[in-house]
Amino acid sequence: MNKIVSPELVLIDVDGTLVDSVPDLAYCVDEMMSELGLPRRGEEAVRRWVGNGVEKLVKRALVNSLDGEPDTELFDCGVKVFWQLYQQNICVRSRLYDGVVEGLEYLKSKGYRLGCVTNKARSFTIPLLEQIGIMPFFELAVCGDDTVRKKPDPLPLLVAAEQLQVDAGRALMLGDSKSDVAAARAAGLQIICMSYGYNHGEDIRSYDPDAVIDSMAELKQLL
Repeated sequence: MNKIVSPELVLIDVDGTLVDSVPDLAYCVDEMMSELGLPRRGEEAVRRWVGNGVEKLVKRALVNSLDGEPDTELFDCGVKVFWQLYQQNICVRSRLYDGVVEGLEYLKSKGYRLGCVTNKARSFTIPLLEQIGIMPFFELAVCGDDTVRKKPDPLPLLVAAEQLQVDAGRALMLGDSKSDVAAARAAGLQIICMSYGYNHGEDIRSYDPDAVIDSMAELKQLL
């Protein structure tokens, strides 16, 4: 574990960090597959596939693999069906991870500014954060369709820091995946990862974040 320097700004990922959204995503994947006349994939598979946006998730479901490209016409149809389903199931089965509210309250009590940076589309992100009750903690959200490139590119983190007028070197990322680590490193941010998140079945420690914690409540021991 590396030494954490107290930041001015904490940028936090959503899926796999704040919210376990897989139950809703898996429901929508399975309903999409049924509508397309294809086998349902199940929650366990979806847990390995999430983290890179809806388009990637749909592709992975259609080819039943982390990699590969489905038929273009099938993909276009699948994305349309999925979006319709997810609009109605953004926060039906999703839940906050244990320790999230405690962690957010601690960060706010210590005066840290908070922003949200996610690959999830804005039309899904804001309703999810509002319905699950944590939107008031954040000064801004940079979503997957707000910038021309998503994480693991550093651009979303740099945009968030710029909009809040904080030097990126004075910011910290809280995430759960190798995409979060790569984006943070490229942007010059410190990075703390959650042990429980969505990282395609890999141990996030393999990607050498500055720290790994099991609950956001543990932030009190680091910051």
